[in-house]
Parts: sequence; structure tokens; C-alpha cells
Amino acid sequence: MSTSLTRRTALGLAAAALATPALPRRAGAQSIARTVRVIVGFPAGGSSDVVARLYADKLRGLYAPNLIVEGKVGAAGRIAVEAVKAGETDGSIYLQTPASMLTLQPHVFPREVRYDALVDLVPVSTVCTFPFAIAVPTGHPAKTLAELIAWMKAQGGEVPFASPAAGSAPHFLGVMLGNAIGVKVTHVPYRGAAPAMQDLVGGRLPIFVGVLGDISPQHGSGARMLAVSSPQRNPRYPDLPTFAELGYPQFTKDEWFGALLPANTPASIANALHAGIVQVSRMPEMVAALDRLEYLPTVSASPQAFAERIRRERAEWGPIVQESGFKPEN
Repeated sequence: MSTSLTRRTALGLAAAALATPALPRRAGAQSIARTVRVIVGFPAGGSSDVVARLYADKLRGLYAPNLIVEGKVGAAGRIAVEAVKAGETDGSIYLQTPASMLTLQPHVFPREVRYDALVDLVPVSTVCTFPFAIAVPTGHPAKTLAELIAWMKAQGGEVPFASPAAGSAPHFLGVMLGNAIGVKVTHVPYRGAAPAMQDLVGGRLPIFVGVLGDISPQHGSGARMLAVSSPQRNPRYPDLPTFAELGYPQFTKDEWFGALLPANTPASIANALHAGIVQVSRMPEMVAALDRLEYLPTVSASPQAFAERIRRERAEWGPIVQESGFKPEN
């Protein structure tokens, strides 16, 4: 999954977060009486960090008197998960992480992953969701997904496609598409979406699968999105069909960022953090900030519902990774 943002977007969102006044402190409103650390596994300025800071700013006075975002970067985000796994259980530390760390990486890196989200952590809630999309250069002959599939079948050999990283959700979605239509595909991994999009726009790649927000700035001016993985059409792109309505419901997969506490944290704290996230997610300024990222402020109905989502999605990814034949050294 790509966690990169354009410099302009990152700076704009960071400025918006800092410019927005903190919520007034109210007696008895806070659940935690000390500063809370929000742990993210990706660099400052990336989308994971920016979203964590937006929520941390608004949770001041609701969940705790102060929240600071702390990056523990490394091992593709696993260091951050392990830091929270070993953290205190008083609510003073929580993790914000992409879905793939909990649902996909246990299958992709079975030897390296030393945590179980449902055993070593307490799922609290998603904080936002965002879909994937498939795109071609504007000079590509395919104007629809059906035309792309026909083009792929006519190539008479392996068809290359790119994703932001090997072992990422877009990587496996591309493999799934090849399997679904009976075409052999070759994955071209990149180090992030930005260089892949440069090559797509430049006509050096025929197909790219990635996060919609990483593709959309070039949509119509260098790249053409053909389908989106969300359950419904994106309001910003009403003419962009979903995979499901085109006959491929197995590609209905949203990515999300979620909040989790260390195992054995009391349920009362998990419920308090969940309630705070719900309240923040409904604030117009938060909705607007996430919309600029092309994310939706999507909150789980309860911590238990979030745990069930992790369980379900982790089970879904298992056979997909296994059937792909992917090995970490590939």
C-alpha cells in the first residue's frame, strides 16, 4: 500500500491540523489523564502520519489532555505494531496502522510477523477507508475495463502491470485479475506510487493498480482509471464503475487505517477511545480534511465489529497470497 502524499497535500493538511483550535477541555470528559502516544509505522508527511495527526488534534480534550504522534519506522511498519504490542495497558499508547499490517502481512511475511492483531492487540475502530483503482495511460487503446481485458487477452503472452510495492494489496489485486480472466501477468514492483505513476503517464507501463488517491491527480491528464474497488461508485468520479458492477465482486476491497490498543487494555478504555473517534469522525473539518485525501471517515460500529472485520479480511487474503505463489524474496 502506498502511504505517500504530494508535498503540497501533506503540508496543507498538516497546516490545517495545526490551525484548527483544540477542543475545549471539559471536566470529566477525558478518559485518560496523561499524554497519549499515537504510534505510526511510516514516515512523517505520509498519509498514515497525516491522518494520525488530524485525529490526535481533535481527540485532545475528548480522550486525553494531549496526544502526540510518534513514528516508529522500519520493517514495513511492523516495528510500530510490535512497539504497541509491548506498550502499557492504561490507554496511554495506541497504534494507527493500515489494514495490510494486520490482514495481509501475516500471509506475505509469515516468518517476520511476530504479532496477532486479535491476540496481541485490542482492535478499537477504523478511522477512514479508501479504495484501490486500476489505470492505464491516456494513450492506451482501452477506454473501459472490458476493453482492457480484451487487450490483455490479445497480447499472446505475459502482460506486465505495476503496483506500489511487492506484497502489497494492489500487487495481489493485479494477480487476481489475471487469474480471473485467464491471462498470465507479470508484476512490476515499485518503491511507492509516485515513480510508478510517472512511468504510467510516460507510457512506459501499460497498467497500474494502486490507491485511488495516488492515481486521481493524473486521471484524465496522463492516466485513465477504469474501475474502482469500493462497494459503491466514488462521488468524485460518478462515471467510474466499480469492479463489482462490472462482474468482478471479488475485487471489492477497501483499504483502511485503524486504531488498536495493547492487549489486556480494559474494555472501558477501548470503548472510550472508540467513542472519541466516532465524535471526531463526524466533525465537518475532519470530513473535509479526509476528503482532500480522497478518504472517507469510516468508523466501526464497535470494537467487536472492528475485530470481526480484521478476522474476516485476514482469512480472505490467505488463499489469495497462497495461490499467487509470492515469496518475500521475489
